[in-house]
Amino acid sequence: MFLMKEYLNTNIVDKLNKDDKDRDIKVKQDLIRNLLKEKNAILLAHNYQRGEIQDIADFQGDSLELSIKANKTDASIIVFCGVRFMAESAAIMNPDKIVILPNKNAGCPMVDMITPNDIINLKKDYQGAPVVAYVNTSAECKAVSDICCTSANAVKVVNSLAGEKVIMVPDKNLGSYVQRFTDKEIINWPGYCPPHRRTTPGDIKALKEKYPGAVFVAHPESTPETIDVADHVSSTSGMYRYVKETDAKYFIIGTERGIIYKMERENQGKVFIPANSGLVCPNMKRTHLEDIIESLTGMKNIIEVPEDIRIKARKSIENMLAL
Repeated sequence: MFLMKEYLNTNIVDKLNKDDKDRDIKVKQDLIRNLLKEKNAILLAHNYQRGEIQDIADFQGDSLELSIKANKTDASIIVFCGVRFMAESAAIMNPDKIVILPNKNAGCPMVDMITPNDIINLKKDYQGAPVVAYVNTSAECKAVSDICCTSANAVKVVNSLAGEKVIMVPDKNLGSYVQRFTDKEIINWPGYCPPHRRTTPGDIKALKEKYPGAVFVAHPESTPETIDVADHVSSTSGMYRYVKETDAKYFIIGTERGIIYKMERENQGKVFIPANSGLVCPNMKRTHLEDIIESLTGMKNIIEVPEDIRIKARKSIENMLAL
């Protein structure tokens, strides 16, 4: 009897704590929406962001979608809930607007795996080969590249270019994926996304045995071996569309698990399983509601790109958007 009472009391406390937490989140969300309205600001959230941030975003999407939204908004301020290279891209395309990255420490390990000098040296080694810079690069790297791409449009970008050779930086796995769909020779830089690299064919085999009929959806940043066992490969927004249109009940999701929040909300009756327990991007999870409130209230963490870099980098992004 004592154990039962203790169990019930624990459940009551847990529920009260959850109710308090939910109320706290709601208060902060309401405050953010009011601040956005007051300051003529727009909130963009990447698909990997925390659920409570996704819930209040004006627009949510992958890098390509958010780049387009950032370029078309009439807002005076862009609050970019993602990582630094995304906010930089928004600042590059919108010099007349203020771009805020709520948490200044939200970076990307892949971005740090290549420098502008690395790209310049590649161009010397492979003269005449155009450089395709994944959006997961710094503004400085974009400035010395010919065109940008995202995981959603990388194949289209590469096939649009003249010549037999193309340099792709910095993600070797994305380059390997694109190679499957082009006759061009792709020269890859050995960068990679740490979370996406963690999923293995063994993970998928074990999960498919546990969930018969499960469909494995992979991201192009996955390793070639993992891509080989995928039922579908696409960007994050492509994944949203695919799981809606496919009749399967179980989906193994091979990208950052933040994407599952919206999938579960919009696809009742379907089950979404992370392909690997390590599919968490610490940088995408750095941003909290408090960061948005603090940065908007104090106008902090404004992203600034030097004008000479911005003009050159903008050309690479514009070349992509023109497609």
